[in-house]
Amino acid sequence: MTDENLIDTLAAIVGPGNVLTADGDVAPYLIDWRGRYRGAARCVVRPGSTAEVSAVVRACAAAGAPIVPQGGNTSHCGAGIPDLTGRAVLVCLSRMNAIRAIDTANGTITVEAGCVLQVVQEAASAAGRLFPLSLAAEGSCQIGGNLATNAGGVQVLRYGNARELTLGLEVVLAGGEVWDGLRGLRKDNTGYDLKQLFIGSEGTLGIITAAVLKLFPLPRATATAWLAIASAHAAVRLLGELQAAFGTALTACELVSDISLGLVEKHIRGAQTPLSGSPWHLLVELSGPGDDDALRASLEGFLEGALEGGGITDGVVAQSGEQAERLWTLRESVSEAQKIEGVSIKHDISLPVSRLGEFLDQAGAALRAAYPGIRIVAFGHVGDGNLHYNQSKPEAGENAAFIAAQPQVNRIVHDLVHALGGSISAEHGIGQLKREELRRYKSAIELELMRAVKQALDPQGIMNPGKVL
Repeated sequence: MTDENLIDTLAAIVGPGNVLTADGDVAPYLIDWRGRYRGAARCVVRPGSTAEVSAVVRACAAAGAPIVPQGGNTSHCGAGIPDLTGRAVLVCLSRMNAIRAIDTANGTITVEAGCVLQVVQEAASAAGRLFPLSLAAEGSCQIGGNLATNAGGVQVLRYGNARELTLGLEVVLAGGEVWDGLRGLRKDNTGYDLKQLFIGSEGTLGIITAAVLKLFPLPRATATAWLAIASAHAAVRLLGELQAAFGTALTACELVSDISLGLVEKHIRGAQTPLSGSPWHLLVELSGPGDDDALRASLEGFLEGALEGGGITDGVVAQSGEQAERLWTLRESVSEAQKIEGVSIKHDISLPVSRLGEFLDQAGAALRAAYPGIRIVAFGHVGDGNLHYNQSKPEAGENAAFIAAQPQVNRIVHDLVHALGGSISAEHGIGQLKREELRRYKSAIELELMRAVKQALDPQGIMNPGKVL
């Protein structure tokens, strides 16, 4: 089938206005959020229903055309960007944005893959429920992409990542068949849990078109604090004390370095750190029933003891929702501030929580010895052991040469992560960025099993080729 014939077939399926071929129309879909990856495509197709996705996939399979699914295009690893051959059909799910159902008694919401995460949060809230997946890109990222990368975010500590928040999926398979697994069951022991194959698969096994997601009671009270601490070791100790004192009321515990905050203050209008002069900071949030004043008083009482015991060096507790929002803006603006500052070498890693301090000490010493003057921007979710650990030079002009050293920097960072029992990807996925790194750290049998699954579900190899494997 020629390009013209395939494009005509796709236009007949989704309508001519939803097949984009002009350079200016296609261009925004072909560069990632970080500006690191650029690709080419035959066209961008925007189906509006599962039936249309199925027909699009069948047409592409018949033509042997590679398919690259894309949601909000907020990936940090290039998973949603095609290669430069121009053979791929990019399937954008943004038109599939319906909230299909909310079942408050069952605690579930059924949504289509193109729903923006913030819209799902708002729909749940309007029904008096909480959908807890929360991350900095929530105003633009889409549920399909969240599930395809097994997104984490700031509330994993209490609610789990996307995998734990998903009860059922609807998926278009590589041959165009539709698997309807939209079941809202918390117990279903009827064989293999097929949905788990597609969550975190980055579109390499099929296209997620809808999902049944868990809802939770909407917290009535929150208490938020910004704390100054001496080290990541102190953060881990304080995390344990917070968990012992508050249990599941501890919703978030976020670690931020002073260097990270410096970039936020430099680039984000109105940003101002409430505490200065400390190398590390923690953003802590509690949530639950009751009222704000009582929960805030409990947190303040805990922090008074921690201050006397040396667990923290200073702290402020938000006295209003507006103040809490300003504190969260500091944490959630780090990635945006880094983007404005310029290119950097990025790592999204996870470690046993108990080894976070050890990693930061050893990796920092090794990197500074190898690259004098290096700037390390470290921040992340201390509650679940996930760090965003990024490197650049303070002077923008030095970074072009420094970025070329990424393989050597990766060896220092990833070899230490592996030695400490960690993972080279916590929540951003593999995409293009870490495909070769995966081969270094996955065992031969793990890779063999992954390839076997890929071959079984995508024998033509057309689903997002060149990603993950």
